[in-house]
Amino acid sequence: MKNYTITVNGNVYEVSVEEGNADPSVSTAPVKKAAPAQKAAPKAAPKAAAGAQGSVKVNAPMPGKILAVKANAGQAVKKGEVILILEAMKMENEIVAPQDGTIASVNVGVGSSVEAGEVLATLN
Repeated sequence: MKNYTITVNGNVYEVSVEEGNADPSVSTAPVKKAAPAQKAAPKAAPKAAAGAQGSVKVNAPMPGKILAVKANAGQAVKKGEVILILEAMKMENEIVAPQDGTIASVNVGVGSSVEAGEVLATLN
């Protein structure tokens, strides 16, 4: 018997499949359990107020999940300083400030899934 975890539309299902058995009495009904990302994952930094956009955008280099937010709106940062930690392909990637400035907005929170090119934060 093999066990699989399948995610469909954000819902996680555990499915057990018995190999080589054509017995119709074997039930393969999925067992639904809560998706890990849906467990009360509080956002470390709320989105900035509407209109609070900086002139320098920090974009996601690849799709992934936000593991940590290291800088908050209003915080001064230096070029190369870590703003966020992005998990992609089971690796933690540091998203750094492209230049010196002040964080104008942090547009994501811990546990957020992001797509490549999505604006993660802005700087002034």
